[in-house]
Amino acid sequence: MRRAARVARFWPLAVVVLATVAGALGAMAIYRADYDLSAGTIRLSAEPGHHGALDIYVPLVDWGARFDAVRLPARLRIEARTVDTRAVSRVASGEVDVVRLRAEARDAVESFIRRLIPIACVAALGMGGLVAFALRGAGPVRLGPMLACAGGSALAIGVAIAILLPPHDPIENPDYYANGSQIPVALRVAQQATDSAQAIRQDLDDQLLGLARLISVPRRPFATDPLPRLTVASDLHNNLLALPALKRAAADEPLFFAGDLTTSGVPLEAELTREVAHAGRPFVFVSGNHDSDTLEQRLARSGAIVLTERGRLLADGGYGRTIVNIAGMNVAGYSDPFMRLRSQGYRATEEPSVTDSQKEAFWDWLQPLLGRVDVVMVHEPALAETALDALQADPPPAPLLVITGHTHEQKLDDLGRVVVVNGGTIGGGGAGNFHEDQPFGLAVVTIDSTPSFMPLVADMVTIDPRDGSASAERTLLDDP
Repeated sequence: MRRAARVARFWPLAVVVLATVAGALGAMAIYRADYDLSAGTIRLSAEPGHHGALDIYVPLVDWGARFDAVRLPARLRIEARTVDTRAVSRVASGEVDVVRLRAEARDAVESFIRRLIPIACVAALGMGGLVAFALRGAGPVRLGPMLACAGGSALAIGVAIAILLPPHDPIENPDYYANGSQIPVALRVAQQATDSAQAIRQDLDDQLLGLARLISVPRRPFATDPLPRLTVASDLHNNLLALPALKRAAADEPLFFAGDLTTSGVPLEAELTREVAHAGRPFVFVSGNHDSDTLEQRLARSGAIVLTERGRLLADGGYGRTIVNIAGMNVAGYSDPFMRLRSQGYRATEEPSVTDSQKEAFWDWLQPLLGRVDVVMVHEPALAETALDALQADPPPAPLLVITGHTHEQKLDDLGRVVVVNGGTIGGGGAGNFHEDQPFGLAVVTIDSTPSFMPLVADMVTIDPRDGSASAERTLLDDP
């Protein structure tokens, strides 16, 4: 009791400390500074309350790189405000030493931090002093000690900024992001601009060079002569809020949806999600255990390409070819054996536990297609386990991309001639599964279709459902 009473006597000091911290955070959030570099003008800012990081962001292309290089819980942000395209082109072509550009940026960061420290200290001291004067006489602590506490706290904040905010070496292993769904496009153009099939380099000099080449590349490559790509998604589970993000990600290119568009596949859900059939050009679908034969039929009538182990489901209920040519790719799909049926009242008749006989049935179906099919779609990854084990031991005669879903977790397995990709859950687990707390997830696979099918790059994309910002992890696939 005595200890608690003794602590309670000093509550004004705690309030003063909190006030000084609030003043410093407010100053950090507000202060901005512009600096002129040889390649343009940059704006520096510090955003407190985030995981410590160094951000390099270019609004011109809505593209940025984030490095885990700041120890303070704040993001040190470098944003290109104006760009001298002629200077950037010289950087991109190697005419200007990128090391010098990096030195200019480093000097700007040092100048920004030197200015920020006194501004934050003054704001902290002012807020702490104001609160100290407001509390004088309200507690057992006199004004002098409270002002001294405010001064000491402000000094400590200044020291923390000076030590923890400057980026530390090594500056590497970036996360790429965009404020929207365009990051797969931006990454693709960055790769094209560097004229290299190598991974995006980890060194900061190469990051600056890559940004310069991305900015200097004409707008034309966004619209013409791009490498073909396809978007991979699954497990919407009726979350209609994710449809706009899915449409933007597909960007009028092929969208391969690996099942669980709905929760139970009843006619109402089929009607609500019918719009998704126009999300990609085309929209390619295989059923999941939460879909139904009714949903399949309605999607086929809406213009979607619905694939089954019996062939493509046609609008009249019949079946077409097993292998369908889609944007130059030969594609086949396998319906989920646990799909809901109209004749059974759309009930889940049993737990979706895949048996060995079902795995063998999938492998028996796939074997005659090897060498003739480029892409295979199946909702449940476990169904493909026997087939993948066999293909890893005895690779197929041509590259094969296997698209799966169901697990709600992004996964990419590069097995040489066989690549298995799971985009996660584009519905964040579904409208009724908030306990999963999953981000929207999808994958974008860049391919080379000449002279034959070859998956080159896989971007595993996550989308924040709150603001639509996207980040991606790029993997260059092995040349089989």
